[in-house]
Amino acid sequence: MSVNKEVKRITTNTLQKMKSNSEKISMITAYDYSFAGIFDAAGIDVILVGDSASNVMAGHETTLPITLDQMIYHASSVIRGVERCLVVVDLPFGSYQSNSKEALASAIRIMKETGAHSLKLEGGEEVLESINRIISAGIPVMGHLGLTPQSIYKFGTYTVRAKEEAEAEKLKNDALLLQQAGCFGLVLEKIPALLAKEVSESLIIPTIGIGAGKYCDGQVLVMHDMLGINTTFKPRFLRQYLNIGEQATIAVHRYITDIKSNDFPNDSEAY
Repeated sequence: MSVNKEVKRITTNTLQKMKSNSEKISMITAYDYSFAGIFDAAGIDVILVGDSASNVMAGHETTLPITLDQMIYHASSVIRGVERCLVVVDLPFGSYQSNSKEALASAIRIMKETGAHSLKLEGGEEVLESINRIISAGIPVMGHLGLTPQSIYKFGTYTVRAKEEAEAEKLKNDALLLQQAGCFGLVLEKIPALLAKEVSESLIIPTIGIGAGKYCDGQVLVMHDMLGINTTFKPRFLRQYLNIGEQATIAVHRYITDIKSNDFPNDSEAY
């Protein structure tokens, strides 16, 4: 019997057991009560309340503008929709980079005000002090290496990271540092598949890939991309499972037509 079917509630410990059992971890983003409930009932292992809400919910070009208050709003909504899966919340840009005391204050606010189960931070050695302080307070932390969207202006591009040896070595070292600090898992974004394989095999904690190949211990996609709500973002790593954008457009066209022709509401839909 699979590990995730044995438990009533997915925890960080469950994910560790799943890795030990070579059982892949499923993860998806969500930002509201309704979709969180659908994903949880479908059996997803982990929901990430991503700072990608800045893009897909608010229409910003990058993840940078979203605030801590806005992340708390989205996380609170998601938590009310789930019963079983683990919920991870992104600490937004500017809420943890400047100093570790601010990082801990931000982390505590999210945990207290949302009921979330854990947090995710981008970066390696440069944010280690913040991670140590948050974990020391008893708050579970997931790391994030490779393409870190909060640093997009430093990178200047969304291209694949760690193709050069120096950056690959730093990533491998950062991954070990995050594990030693006590992170329960690690997102690897847009790095070569063989590097992700090497990192995943070197760690005791599970890795979750996005554009990092099949050798990670789990996978995550942004719900708007995977469900075809956002149709303009089509990277190689994305598999689109539905085309809600197209289906919704057809449905709304029918709705408009039925109103214009006085077909809606009909007699059976009136009181």
